[in-house]
Amino acid sequence: MDVRKVLVIGSGPIKIAEAAEFDYSGIQALKAYKEEGITTVLVNPNVATVQTTRVFADRVYLVPIKPEFLEIVIEKERPDAIACGFGGQTALSACVNLNDLGILRKYGVKVLGTPIEGIRSALSRQLFKDLMSRHGIPVLPSKTTYSLNEALTAARELGYPILARVSFNLGGAGAFVARNDDELVSKYHKALAMSEIKEVLVEKYIGGWKEIEFEVMRDQYGDSVAVVCMENIDPMGVHTGDSVVVAPCLTLTNDEYQRARLISIGVANAINLIGECNVQVAINPRGPEMYVIETNPRMSRSSALASKASGYPLAYIAAKLTLGYRLSELINRVTGRTVASFEPSLDYIVVKIPRWESDRFGVDESLGPEMMSIGEVMGIGRTLEEAWQKAVRMLDIGEPGLVGGRIYEEASVEEAIRVVKERKPYWFLYTAVLLREGFTVDEINEWTGVDKFFLNAIRRVVEFYERLRKGEPLPLEEAYVLGFSEEQLRKALGSEPERRLPVIKQIDTLAGEWPASTNYLYLTHGGEVDDNTGPGVDAVVTGAGVFRIGVSVEFDWSVVNTVLMLRRLGYRLAY
Repeated sequence: MDVRKVLVIGSGPIKIAEAAEFDYSGIQALKAYKEEGITTVLVNPNVATVQTTRVFADRVYLVPIKPEFLEIVIEKERPDAIACGFGGQTALSACVNLNDLGILRKYGVKVLGTPIEGIRSALSRQLFKDLMSRHGIPVLPSKTTYSLNEALTAARELGYPILARVSFNLGGAGAFVARNDDELVSKYHKALAMSEIKEVLVEKYIGGWKEIEFEVMRDQYGDSVAVVCMENIDPMGVHTGDSVVVAPCLTLTNDEYQRARLISIGVANAINLIGECNVQVAINPRGPEMYVIETNPRMSRSSALASKASGYPLAYIAAKLTLGYRLSELINRVTGRTVASFEPSLDYIVVKIPRWESDRFGVDESLGPEMMSIGEVMGIGRTLEEAWQKAVRMLDIGEPGLVGGRIYEEASVEEAIRVVKERKPYWFLYTAVLLREGFTVDEINEWTGVDKFFLNAIRRVVEFYERLRKGEPLPLEEAYVLGFSEEQLRKALGSEPERRLPVIKQIDTLAGEWPASTNYLYLTHGGEVDDNTGPGVDAVVTGAGVFRIGVSVEFDWSVVNTVLMLRRLGYRLAY
């Protein structure tokens, strides 16, 4: 493809559902295009982002991401192409609007990656449903509505409860569950207002089903790879951005995994994807039904998670694919030997936990289809329990893990029941309280729909902790395998535990099958020796941790610029 100058659209200001993941994807795209000798022009008014640092783009415009301003930039810069998939929903909507207004055609600007009609089909609930039906991909029974009367009629035909999903929106904004006419009437107008095209899908509600996500890469020649399977520990009914997520998928049968993988690749083929997309699939835990829920034909928060969890550089590879490369032509930069058409293999467990700030504003809402979290963390370990406990510690909410903190020691049974039954933020910490008090995994599974496999992981942590507190002589080796910190052990034992240093392991994308050189490292007690991590370092740069009010992408900006300067000065770094 003959592209000399490309316009990259960012996501604008940080907001719920559009955060640092799009700074990450934008930077990767800028790097990929610059490697090809392409001049890059970035439009993003967020001054705190790393991508608006001048070293990444050749030209940076701090202007609103609106058609009238984008046209001015296009007229001045005369780009050959525009990249729409690296700035979230904001960038996708902007590109669709530029196309519909005839601006792209007027200036002869090509769309890199997934064509506009594919983007439109993914974002419009009705078009997506129609497209999936034509390709034989199962979707839930639903009706597309444009007014309250249509929604009421649809809900009565489908039968309550229903889930309302909004077309062309961000982070599930406006989505809601209604169990009767009154609930539908009270929430519908907000949902309709959240849709750019004033379209709301009313579908049969399947709360409690498993929710699975695949990140799919596809080139323009039709070759695809399902990079990572991620399983939402929270079942259907909770927005994936508010769900605890584990990778790889842990509770699927091989048949379920392969069917969900093929459905996801089928969705990518249907929308004529070129680059990367996220596909969400619902699976009946009692089988055998399986439905595609939606797709995002762009990088997303889940994509950023998948990229860091696997080591596979999704955004970078996606940018290369938009230029016409085949997956088989791109080298995996982690191994330096294998190609991008190899699906990653994980020999460790990753757990993602969101962070909420609802209590700061006196908000006490249950988690649902409308995203509320503002940040997230990723714990890595050799066991599910280890990764989960590490992730809790990373949240910076004062909890040392699943047990042993303020919630575990002070929450009443009545409070814990309310939080768990109503699915409030950090429900898993209150689940530990209930398990300690004698409630069973079966009971909590009945209340929440959370798979017993995950609840049993919490139970094992609780039981080990309580046995330690009773003075049983248990091996600390097992405690470390379950992800206990020294603080937790000190509380349980009432004395200083025997200290054991962790080892350093690498994320290498292929479970150690090929040599790798990567700076994605983690600490674990689940290993005997360090992976080969190369020479030592001269300095350590410390970041700010999880996003929260007062800590956002501006600290990523400062850390990255510090690292860049120290590297130029010849320092070897860890960060």
